[in-house]
Amino acid sequence: MFALISRRLRVASLLVLAGAAIVSAAGPALAQQKLLTLDDLFDPQKRVDFTGTVPFGITWLDDTTYLWLKTARPSGGGPPGMGVSGGELLKVNAMTGATTPFFDAARMEAALGAMAGVTADEAKRLSRSGRFTMNPARTTALLTIAGDTYAYDLAGNRVTRLTSDPAAEDNPTFSPDGRLLAFTRQGNLFVIDVASARERQLTTDGSDALLNGKLDWVYEEELYGRGTTRAFWWSPDSARLAFLQLDQRPVPEITLTDHIAHRQSLQVFDYPKAGDPNPLVKLGVVRAVGGPVQWVDTQRYTAQEHLIVGVGWAPDSKRMLYQLQDREQTWLDLNAADPATGATTTLFRETTQAWVDRKDDEQLAWLKDGTFLWVSERSGWQHIYHYKPDGSLVRQVTQGDWEVRSLYGVDEAGGWVYFGGTERSHIGADVYRVRLDGTGLTRLSKAEGTHSANFNPSMTYYIGTWSNLTTPTQTRLHRADGAEVRVIEANALETVAQYRLSTPEFLRVPTRDGFQMEAMVIKPPDFDPAQKYPVLQQTYAGPHAPQVRNGWGGSRFMYLQLLAQKGIVVWVCDNRSASGKGAVSAWAAYKRLGQTEIADIEDGLAWLARQPWVDTARIGISGWSYGGFMTAYALTHSTKFAMGIAGAPVTDWALYDSIYTERFMRMPQNNPEGYAAGSVVAAATNLTGRLLLVHGTMDDNVHMQNSVQFAYELQKAGKSFEFMVYPRSRHGVSDPMLAKHLNTTMLDFTLRTLQPAGAGTAATPPTGAR
Repeated sequence: MFALISRRLRVASLLVLAGAAIVSAAGPALAQQKLLTLDDLFDPQKRVDFTGTVPFGITWLDDTTYLWLKTARPSGGGPPGMGVSGGELLKVNAMTGATTPFFDAARMEAALGAMAGVTADEAKRLSRSGRFTMNPARTTALLTIAGDTYAYDLAGNRVTRLTSDPAAEDNPTFSPDGRLLAFTRQGNLFVIDVASARERQLTTDGSDALLNGKLDWVYEEELYGRGTTRAFWWSPDSARLAFLQLDQRPVPEITLTDHIAHRQSLQVFDYPKAGDPNPLVKLGVVRAVGGPVQWVDTQRYTAQEHLIVGVGWAPDSKRMLYQLQDREQTWLDLNAADPATGATTTLFRETTQAWVDRKDDEQLAWLKDGTFLWVSERSGWQHIYHYKPDGSLVRQVTQGDWEVRSLYGVDEAGGWVYFGGTERSHIGADVYRVRLDGTGLTRLSKAEGTHSANFNPSMTYYIGTWSNLTTPTQTRLHRADGAEVRVIEANALETVAQYRLSTPEFLRVPTRDGFQMEAMVIKPPDFDPAQKYPVLQQTYAGPHAPQVRNGWGGSRFMYLQLLAQKGIVVWVCDNRSASGKGAVSAWAAYKRLGQTEIADIEDGLAWLARQPWVDTARIGISGWSYGGFMTAYALTHSTKFAMGIAGAPVTDWALYDSIYTERFMRMPQNNPEGYAAGSVVAAATNLTGRLLLVHGTMDDNVHMQNSVQFAYELQKAGKSFEFMVYPRSRHGVSDPMLAKHLNTTMLDFTLRTLQPAGAGTAATPPTGAR
């Protein structure tokens, strides 16, 4: 669950985390508007599109042209691209919007259909997938056919077989010059010459346990990002590859069981829990033409366990930069290595009063003189710093009690650095530019809300997206100074006006020590301040993972509106460590997960209790993943909640993975008090309120062991609760019919447990519902 959180604000909850607000449809036609149903939101054949036409998959080809993957709209409803893998790849003139097909899909289909062993259906699927790995010149696309890799020449309409091996090729990646293709197979790193299809094996010691160029589970999930297992990086001159070697042999295994198979099938993989041995890591460099591996010198770190958390190259290919941290991530060294000798120089060390987060590739930008920009939160707020090639500081470029969240790039000719940040609002995001010397800070985006930017190569234009509380995502082309050139997609989502929706309200709620928590409340559409309403708090609460956001939420967040239509006040309040108000706020949770959060959550409830329309005897809480932990923690460490829905919760931090947990809690032997205080399992006897536990049986992230151990202790303590499991489901319930069942179950439980006494079954909604 946590890799995307550690990636700054990309939340991994499943369905009902309240990160956005929904438009009001108040007006004279209110009585004629419809109410939401679960079918509208979750039925695969009936769901309604609450996203609209947002151009996904935009990639600049040059300064005036971009690629756009136009995805199909599923026949059963829902937003474009949902439930379909196909689409049309279009080339778009950025200035005029004129589009042409990027390639002739029918011609590709015919070429593939003429190949032996390729069915007509497969040829059609491949040619219309729209999602291809392509060479930098975008003249060749990769295809996987029967487990092997093929190259399709877009202009020449030729298909060339590159591999012929029963084992799969993972993460095929073109070299910067496009001549070579690197991939991993069975733990080893390979390179193929695309023109001749000649294959070279660059490492030979790989296996299922010793991975060269491929990430293991915990490195993928918590460091390099879910979605790819690639752990090799081409040098800009295409001459070398840097790669990680991960030795999983010391790592304990975890076993998951598929109970649906006639004979239960097992999935066994390496998973280090807090305090367990991590995979042993080395960083190597190898020439693309083959030869011995040059291992990077990390001898100075052998006295302690370490992680290699980021790898990249200087533009001239003469230095490889890598980020190395101690196991508990209390510091981070940015190192430069000589690729020929492996000799290492430390440019600087990052430290804070708590933990240090690794930096993504986009948080470092090179300048032509060899200096570079680096994003750091050492001050407690993430900002941009300018460094010389030797790691000495030139200056801090941005500063203030706000965050830089995206470093878009540098226009050296104009002297500008472009970035996304929160200078105007902690619950929004804007596009800015500033001079390299730190002067001239300018906000380019106009309307309040959530903005992002996708700049062309010369940083002269950008495609900007924007949404706010009441406006679905819009897309526009802007000049680099923010001036609008044209509307790419206005996205007038007429669907929304058909429903009777409430306008959520933003507010700030002080904690007992004065911290201003951001909050959002959604009241029933026919709200009567003279009535008493039940409240359901939607939570995530994990470090630096805010849920209150001035942006459009789309279909999944409409579930909150459905709850409001049932007569329930929806409450979202970001505790300080989850607030997004700088690392300085997140550090409050250090070594004490759960403790700071519950104090802030109770302070939010104290504000609610002062509102005359709140029934304090009917307050519930619900969350998934970290939010599931927080829900279970609230029901065992507070007496304020009548009910809670804990989805896929961590119930004891000793059960969760090493890299995430130790970042915030340190190793168990170094923080036994924090682990004991953060355990839901140990506090099971203190359960108050009604509990619904939910877990996927094949969750490879937060293992169902968490919920089973909690259930076991609840049973021994004589506590009643409800437990729903979803066979074959991972950390999210992705099967459409199971997802509908999940949300039906959660809604039923919410209505049953938050109704006033004697109100009947779930078929009888609470007061105020329709």
